[in-house]
Amino acid sequence: METLKNILALEIFSFDDYSIKVSNLVAVFVILVITRIALWLIKRALFRKQKGVKRDNGNTYALYQIIKYVIWVMAIGFILEALGIKVTLLLAGSAALLVGVGLGLQQTFNDVISGIILLSERSIKIDDVLEIDGDIVKIESIGLRTSKALNRDDISIIIPNSLITTSKVINWSHQSEKTRFRIDVGVAYGSDVDKVIKILEESAFEHAEVSNRELVEGRLMNFGNSSLDFQLLFFSKNIFRIGKVKSDIRRIISRKFSENNITIPFPQMDLHLKSDSTKKI
Repeated sequence: METLKNILALEIFSFDDYSIKVSNLVAVFVILVITRIALWLIKRALFRKQKGVKRDNGNTYALYQIIKYVIWVMAIGFILEALGIKVTLLLAGSAALLVGVGLGLQQTFNDVISGIILLSERSIKIDDVLEIDGDIVKIESIGLRTSKALNRDDISIIIPNSLITTSKVINWSHQSEKTRFRIDVGVAYGSDVDKVIKILEESAFEHAEVSNRELVEGRLMNFGNSSLDFQLLFFSKNIFRIGKVKSDIRRIISRKFSENNITIPFPQMDLHLKSDSTKKI
């Protein structure tokens, strides 16, 4: 026991009145181990599956992130205290420095505060499909400063959290698992309108990704310059990959139009030439 006390009291580093002993490093190690174990237990408890209990993974993830950040802040404070550094004195003595650093890292702090808002407000969750500045992305993780997303080309995008909180963001999956989409198509004048609407609706019915088939609707939208303009409305749960679904439905529409002799026109312009019949006198 005496030998252990001597080892713990052994100085590793000293400067003036300040010194680091083996006991300080042991305390730091113990704090880190306890922190990691506590986070592991909390994560396991939060994400544990229970029969008959439906859990929102996005909300659970947000709660875990907040708990993790709070625990790590507390752990860092205990580590500094274990190393003999008084946190209150450190903050008071470096107030001026912190002001300068704060001005230089203003945007970073803005992102951090935005991250806390996102995690606590939970308006955006994991696997949500967002439209930000015209880009469609799927949220993979929400961090304290940035969020990681995946676009439709399977490219990872790092998004500053402040961009999400300060910009106009459309959350395609916020209220429902399915969303209504539209396909625009024009046909030649003289086509049977009722037949065109029937073909559009049947084309949507043939696709497996179309939900609520009773809500599929074809509409005559306008009398265009070169065509009768129609619109096909349908619901789908495949929000993120909707481009592939639309492409498949367009192919079905094109095939059915060909089978029924319905023409998709292209813009045309008639040019009339008028000759100059005047004669010089």
